[in-house]
Formats: sequence, C-alpha cells, structure tokens
Amino acid sequence: MAPTKTIVSTPDAVPPLPVFSQAVISRGHVYMSGNIGCKKDLTLVEGGVQAQTRVALENISIVLENISIVLKAAGSGLEHIVKATVYLVNMPRDFQLMNEAYIRFFDKDTLPARTCIGVACLPLGADVEIECIAELPGA
Repeated sequence: MAPTKTIVSTPDAVPPLPVFSQAVISRGHVYMSGNIGCKKDLTLVEGGVQAQTRVALENISIVLENISIVLKAAGSGLEHIVKATVYLVNMPRDFQLMNEAYIRFFDKDTLPARTCIGVACLPLGADVEIECIAELPGA
C-alpha cells in the first residue's frame, strides 16, 4: 500500500523536538504541529501573549511566520488554513490581545474556523501555542 502521508521538514522554520514533525501532508491537507512564540534557538520571544502570538503566527509565518514557512514548504500557505486551534495559558487576560495579533494575518472575509482553549501550561513557559490544518491547493 502506498504511503498516505508525507513528513514536512524545513530548516527555515523553528526546528521541532525529536518526538514530532513540523507538519504532515495527508490526503490533500497539511496538518501543522503546535507552534509557540519562540526563535530558532528555542528561546521565547519577550513581550507577552501579543508578541508570542505574532511570532507564533509568524512561526501557522515565529508561530504564524513559522507556520507560514512550514506551510510554504508543504506547498500551501496561511490563506489555505481551514482550521486553527489556539491554546492560551491565561484566557481571561490574553484572549483579546491574542485576537488583536491573530487577525492581522488573515483576510477578514476568509477567516479559518478556530477553537481557543485555556490550558494550565505550555512548552518552555509559552503563553500561546497555535496549530492548524490547511488545504493543499489543487489537491
């Protein structure tokens, strides 16, 4: 039986830990691993949830930059995200701040579906983590 998934790996994005892939392509979709607002040396971006969301969203292009980079390596892009999941350590304090950073990366007429979940803690002490599923154009 032919493989139904392809591992995506790009040195241009923040490297994944050795226990998961940056993303996996399967049946016309790209499944992104969660991204936190860290730099390539795996240190967190300072500035709280807005800066980490921007970086996290810059990392789905450091979270979306990284996400954008990995999606591009997979043949997709931010505009093809169909579902995003956001994890916040402090939902009451950071939900609006995260939204203000998040909305800058998407066309308001084609926003992906999204779930935002409050969690007890995230890797490296991050305030926000974002994962997504995107379509592969033409698949």
